[in-house]
Amino acid sequence: MERQRTFIIAEAGVNHNGSVEMAKQLILTAAKAGADAVKFQTFKSEKVISKYAEKADYQKQTTQNDESQLEMVKKLELSEADHQELKRYCEDCNIQFLSTPFDLESVDLLVDKMNVPLLKIPSGEITNAPLLLKIAKTRLPVILSTGMSTLGEVEQALGVLAYGYTQVDIPGSIQEFRETFLSEAGQLVLNKKVRLLHCTTEYPTPYEDVNLHAMDTLSHAFGLPVGLSDHTEGITIPIAAVARGAKIIEKHFTLDKDLPGPDHKASLNPDELFTMIQGIRQVEMALGSSVKSPAPSEVKNIAIARKSLVAACEIRCGEIFTIDNITAKRPGKGISPMYYWSLLGKKADRNYKEDESIDANWI
Repeated sequence: MERQRTFIIAEAGVNHNGSVEMAKQLILTAAKAGADAVKFQTFKSEKVISKYAEKADYQKQTTQNDESQLEMVKKLELSEADHQELKRYCEDCNIQFLSTPFDLESVDLLVDKMNVPLLKIPSGEITNAPLLLKIAKTRLPVILSTGMSTLGEVEQALGVLAYGYTQVDIPGSIQEFRETFLSEAGQLVLNKKVRLLHCTTEYPTPYEDVNLHAMDTLSHAFGLPVGLSDHTEGITIPIAAVARGAKIIEKHFTLDKDLPGPDHKASLNPDELFTMIQGIRQVEMALGSSVKSPAPSEVKNIAIARKSLVAACEIRCGEIFTIDNITAKRPGKGISPMYYWSLLGKKADRNYKEDESIDANWI
């Protein structure tokens, strides 16, 4: 069975630094690198971050210390007109436009005005039940990142999504989410609509915290396709994830790691993005199928690399084949050495020169 092509999301995020022109350069870079989609982030800063919110440690290290998280993020906000322009540019570059909504208004923008084909839910919103419900009500498929989450929290989020996909009433309690998750209708719609991403929400992620085995846990627990949203340095981990069965890869990239902003230093540069995608496509080809049989490219080497039964010395007609006068040598065009013992004790029906293949009519 042929393996489905890995869906590769080049995560531009907020690495445009609020510039539409820089965002276009990111789109073009992702398209040239061979990504399937380029993803941005859609938000109204005041609706997402309070004025009391602190920056994460990695944000403090990569941005100005005298600004709040709200002030930092406000500079990275894109307008509706910006979104429309970027989507049109994606169409020109033949790459899919995606974005992550962080608030209810942003869901409306992406769905009603942008007509996006799917929505990405970031790890930080996995407990934001109102947002999850709003997203599910759009009936669009979703990719759900699971960074910072326990298995129970992932199940709760899936319960909210299942409820939003299947119910029209306003939920009366959290128990209704669990009941919908456990229902046949809930499971069917989740299987049809939802994909999961294993993720470690640290920038950059230490290799010892990646835990690729958790992809298996998510797959076994929920029966859904699983991928990786990767925040490690370099390209090794996403390529390894594909080798382990990841169906989706999401990776941040930037035009220049030295640009100001919270995510640039933990992102790939354009050359690294291209190399990562090439590596993933090579791994996909190398995975092949589960059938163990000679590959087309190696069939021609069977006769060269394998051996046949030959005369170890000169053998006269009527002489008995023994361990002293027959042996196995290349090429493998004659009798397989698997029949060595079947030949012992039989008489030669003709003369053989040293190294001459034993006739196949003996077997």
